[in-house]
Amino acid sequence: MSSSNALATMRAFTREDDVILLKSGEVLFRPGETGTTMFGLLEGAIRITWIGQAGQNGHEDIPVGHVFGAGALVMEGHKRLGMATATTDCRLIEMTREKFLFALHETPMFALELLASIDERLRDIKMADK
Repeated sequence: MSSSNALATMRAFTREDDVILLKSGEVLFRPGETGTTMFGLLEGAIRITWIGQAGQNGHEDIPVGHVFGAGALVMEGHKRLGMATATTDCRLIEMTREKFLFALHETPMFALELLASIDERLRDIKMADK
């Protein structure tokens, strides 16, 4: 199961007008904002940055084919924990919380695809730290 499976499921439950275009340097979301959507990266690159509990900065580069931002849809308070910035011109697909919940209900494998995508990203982060 690859991260592109989650993106394919997202595409099946969204429309073409759910596509967002960002220019390099544009911010998609900031820490503390209420997250009402998640995203799938169709083209380009996104960097998510955050400040840890010890005040240390960290970042994650989201490659094409990955999904991100789902945490705000499922966490209490629905707050974004990091800042997402386009590092190149990007094309993303956006999925609302309502469509997210509908996709989980209609396609239970979507939950496993999301978990696999998150696990793959966490492994990439751990490998980059070494």
